[in-house]
Amino acid sequence: MQSTLRCLLHLRSPSLRRNLLSYAQIVRAPIHGLSSPRVSFSPSTVLHRRIGSFLEPAEEEEETKRKGIVSAYYDPVQGRVVTSEQRMDQVFGSSIHPLENFRREVGEEEGSGRSIWVRSKQKGKEENAETPKFSSSYARRKGKSGKIKVLYGCDNCGIELSQWWGVCPKCGVGSVVERGPDMSDVNPKRGAEVSEAAVRSWLPHKAGSAVPKTLAEVNMGRAQTEWRIPLSGLFGMEVSRVLGGGIVPGSLVLVGGDPGVGKSTLLLQISANVAEELDSDKAAPVVYVSGEESIEQIANRADRMCITTDNLYLYSSTDIEDIFDKIQPLRPRALIIDSIQTVYLREVTGSAGNVSQVRECTSALLRFAKDTNIPVFLIGHVTKSGDIAGPRVLEHIVDVVLYMEGERYSSYRLLRSVKNRFGSTDELGVFEMSGMGLQAVANPSEMFLTDSNTESDILTGLAVGVMVDGSRAFAIEVQALCVAGKSNARHVNGIQESRADLIISVLQKQAGLKLQDNAIFLNVVSGIKLSETSGDLAVAAAICSSFLELPLPNDLAFIGEIGLGGELRVVPRMDKRVMAVAQLGYKRCVVPKSAEKLFAALDTDMIILGCKNLKDMIYSVFNQNMEI
Repeated sequence: MQSTLRCLLHLRSPSLRRNLLSYAQIVRAPIHGLSSPRVSFSPSTVLHRRIGSFLEPAEEEEETKRKGIVSAYYDPVQGRVVTSEQRMDQVFGSSIHPLENFRREVGEEEGSGRSIWVRSKQKGKEENAETPKFSSSYARRKGKSGKIKVLYGCDNCGIELSQWWGVCPKCGVGSVVERGPDMSDVNPKRGAEVSEAAVRSWLPHKAGSAVPKTLAEVNMGRAQTEWRIPLSGLFGMEVSRVLGGGIVPGSLVLVGGDPGVGKSTLLLQISANVAEELDSDKAAPVVYVSGEESIEQIANRADRMCITTDNLYLYSSTDIEDIFDKIQPLRPRALIIDSIQTVYLREVTGSAGNVSQVRECTSALLRFAKDTNIPVFLIGHVTKSGDIAGPRVLEHIVDVVLYMEGERYSSYRLLRSVKNRFGSTDELGVFEMSGMGLQAVANPSEMFLTDSNTESDILTGLAVGVMVDGSRAFAIEVQALCVAGKSNARHVNGIQESRADLIISVLQKQAGLKLQDNAIFLNVVSGIKLSETSGDLAVAAAICSSFLELPLPNDLAFIGEIGLGGELRVVPRMDKRVMAVAQLGYKRCVVPKSAEKLFAALDTDMIILGCKNLKDMIYSVFNQNMEI
């Protein structure tokens, strides 16, 4: 021991030296390098005692019988002497042995004057020392020893812990609370077990009788074109585009979005569209279940949207098992749950909306959808960062994840697919919110354009570009205002500020425009965000128009990226962008010179103006003989 303590002196920590000194005083072991006064106490004083109290042997036995054994030892990881207290029943099992069955054995030499507890000699056996085993567990189930074991768990994520932590170490949000004793006797059901028990009565065959089938057997007698549930009308066509061609039977679809963006309105219209099947033979009821609204409130919203179908059933409940029981007689064609954060399973720990409830409820609904072949739509709340609330595994469980987006002061809504097991994630649905609900936009390419007048000065500093979002191309308007005589101030809205600084710097250096003494204001009309580089050329053209005070022709569009050398670069999907502006009536389009050959095969009357750099663009658009 002396050599072990001596090797730790190289740490030279004041607290470590004090702890070593205290330990040396207890065990009466000299430590070289530490000078300390001798502490005088009887050799019968044992190491297993309450630190700070020096008791006589008789008093010490009573104290140990009442409070147990305290052990002190040096922890090299923490760098200090630590103590551990253990009751006698925890040391030697569930049976509490009387203290008289143990005795102290104290070494005769002064250097070994330490005491250990050993079990007294029994008949026919030698006396062997048993070192007590200490445990730091606070929460335990009922074990073989018969002790009552207490469980702790998080009230948010539901994780089971062996001791109390305060704040949950896993999720960092919930609080660790005591769940009570004998929790091992409770065998909580999980989502799959609950859904299997609820669905078993729906199926004619017994559970476990399903066998693997060949691909030919699965596809026998089924046309893929008629397999999906169709949606009618312009609204149905936009939703079908995002879903990949219609609703897949047995699919689980999750719809997320900001509060008030129109998620409930969207699913109420989808349910009405499915219920109003044109073919009366295929018409079947659709159940809309809400945990946030009463059925009278849902009916009021449906009346405002002129939904009058008789096959749409409304129900207000938050109990998953109750929902399964109530919809069984109806055998619906689709089920809507509004929302997944409000429903719960009785056998799952935690309140509705926490991580464990959301995960298990989604698993139950997934099992229900797959076993009954009924599509299920879920509404999911989002967090401040825009992610769907709940565990990340929620998006992995479902088949389709749709996000509904929209600006606060805009009536347009975009339905975007970020995960789709049955179609492409490159599709985008465009809607406009009105008093009658969501209406499909007939020509989304022009929804961000304003009415223009060729004879008005408003066209000065206004250029048209094209952006692509998903599979849709949108024409956008970029406005620029250059004010001379002010400091080099820049105010940008809808464009990345770093990208705007790059374009302005290239115009100064490579095109020769003296913009350093001008305050420049940039804005993208309709409040949209221009995140791709295809709008660089439109931004540069708008700045040139405002600085030179020359309006741009109203039949001219700009597509291209600007490099640091002033050169124009090709962007992805050039043909799709050009065709989008051609359908809007534009006659000319400025593109990079290297992209001219791509449009030779296009059947369009549009004039393609290829430019190598910014100077070529300025001469081609404004005037070849103008003086910059």
